[in-house]
Amino acid sequence: MTNETSRTGTPSAQEKTVSTSDRTVTAPGNSVSRSPSATLCRNERTLPSWAPTFIGRGIVRDIRARAPHYLSDWTDAWNYRVVPAIVLIFFANVLPGIAFSLDLIETTQQYGVSEVLLSSFMAAFIFSIFGAQPLCIAGVTGPITVLNKTIFDIIERQPDAPNYLQFVGWVYLWGAILHWITAALNWCNFLRYVTLFSCDTFGFYVSWVYLQYGVQVITRQFPSDGSSTPPSPSADPSNASLDGAFVGIILALLMTVTSFLFRTLSQSAYFHRHVRRFFADYGMPISLVASSAMAYWGRFNAANPTTLPTGHAFMPAGDRPWLVRFWELDGKWVGIAFPFGFALWVLFFFDHNVSSLMAQGTEFPLRKPPGFHYDFFLLGVTTFIAGLLGIPAPNGLIPQAPIHTMSLLVMGHPKKSDLERGSSNYHETSPLPDLNWDEKRAVSGKLHTANDDTTMSRTRSRLHAPRTDEMLEPDPTQSRDGEGDARRHEVPVAVVEQRVSNLAQGSLCLVLLTGPFLHVLNLIPRGVLAGLFWYMGVDALQGNGITRKILYFFRDKALTPMDEPLRRVRKSRIILFVAVQLIGFGATMAITQTIAAIGFPIIIFLLVPVRMWLIPRLPFTEDELAILDGPTASPFTMESVGGSM
Repeated sequence: MTNETSRTGTPSAQEKTVSTSDRTVTAPGNSVSRSPSATLCRNERTLPSWAPTFIGRGIVRDIRARAPHYLSDWTDAWNYRVVPAIVLIFFANVLPGIAFSLDLIETTQQYGVSEVLLSSFMAAFIFSIFGAQPLCIAGVTGPITVLNKTIFDIIERQPDAPNYLQFVGWVYLWGAILHWITAALNWCNFLRYVTLFSCDTFGFYVSWVYLQYGVQVITRQFPSDGSSTPPSPSADPSNASLDGAFVGIILALLMTVTSFLFRTLSQSAYFHRHVRRFFADYGMPISLVASSAMAYWGRFNAANPTTLPTGHAFMPAGDRPWLVRFWELDGKWVGIAFPFGFALWVLFFFDHNVSSLMAQGTEFPLRKPPGFHYDFFLLGVTTFIAGLLGIPAPNGLIPQAPIHTMSLLVMGHPKKSDLERGSSNYHETSPLPDLNWDEKRAVSGKLHTANDDTTMSRTRSRLHAPRTDEMLEPDPTQSRDGEGDARRHEVPVAVVEQRVSNLAQGSLCLVLLTGPFLHVLNLIPRGVLAGLFWYMGVDALQGNGITRKILYFFRDKALTPMDEPLRRVRKSRIILFVAVQLIGFGATMAITQTIAAIGFPIIIFLLVPVRMWLIPRLPFTEDELAILDGPTASPFTMESVGGSM
């Protein structure tokens, strides 16, 4: 951990570096700085970011930027933070993925748990081995299950309905082709216009989807005929009993309460610091195991609550062949599949890339460059393979992706030199090396505007930064007994950027496909999954920007800090800004409840032009918009897509 902290330190006086807009210039006789700001610099851009004058330019740049770090992506995994990250993300990925797919499994009869597990493994394997952003967790999401179920509902109404898996295979192929075209033409540069306005709205929607699915899992355990007779041991919800449904509610509440209890204890002053860190790292998995065990205790066991359905080891649903011969589909359905493939492309373009942005947000002190173009190309590969195997297509997960990065944070105290010397003062006292006239003018412009931007940057970071101080127990090796409030001043100083945690959690999904572990999976009650949904949904809501702005109106003004950024915004403008976001959230939630759910990705995508063209026309000042909104990721991350808006 000491090594991780030292690698993220600020440059010393002997390492003076001046950064222009596109490259780093080092004074003669001095070494190049290893700070993140110096790492992000690229070659000078001579072409517009949108111009597809060089096919695959973004992919090539992403590979060149990330390739030098490939070996360290494996060696840096020799860190304890990787262990709790694997455990946390494994439970937070695979179980919600299965629960999301329950509706799809029971409705279509074309998918099973094996398909979901294989999809999660495939995504983890490809993105951890070959990807440029291994911190982004990919798997089966709620939106893709909604899309697949809507496709089934639409085509099954046709008199000459095609084979479902063959039709979905063509939908995925069209989507994959659009992914490859997008990556080749550098269209991921559009992400520079994605701000917290869009991300908070989409995150708010995903949080409520988690809460909704938790309720849905509970309600489907109630028998339709009102019978209270205990069923025979089976995972079939049609055999559910009233007693088992009520036990499921108890288990869901137990799972939710114990998870929040562990998190509260990890932030408290009780117990030794190592115990608190243990609660923070393993509280949720312990709650899940303990709640599942309660289902087999005493009268709870007699009620026989509904559990997860499983199939045969390494076999798809219905014991069909793994290979889907989608090329045998009738020609007319191939053309009909294209609009569905377009909807899939819109969903993945926003969902996966926003997941990557949030996993590399401004609050994380990252050192290694991102690669949006190259990873979106790989997402097309995984989408095509998913159609070929007849499994749900994986993509970036919210909130699992940022949770993964947060679990890899190394906390520590900022260096004294960092506190005494700001970045603007550093630039003012640093002599410029020999530069040409254009470079001097670019550097001088940055130096003169640095002080003006510093205040607004700090305001943005204070408002939009997630609750890392509150959610994470500081690293026990960085604090000692008797320090009192010293632990409150710890900040994220490094992230263990590596590929092992993503690969390991995906490999565990493959292990679950074996017979013995499928039996263990079959023992988990569905009520526990409902509690997991509620915990993750409420936790995501607490850190969402919309929730923070709403709760601001309920805070006691006398107890609100004077430096609270929202104090500088008129309340009517906060209400207006949040109202626009809630309209977008409501439209997305409403359309997913109808047969028109196939179009919900379009609603999500329209959030970006709304922010670009509608919001600036509303009566906001520039300072108010700067406080209410901001970039999702740091300039270090956004450099891959041409910088922020």
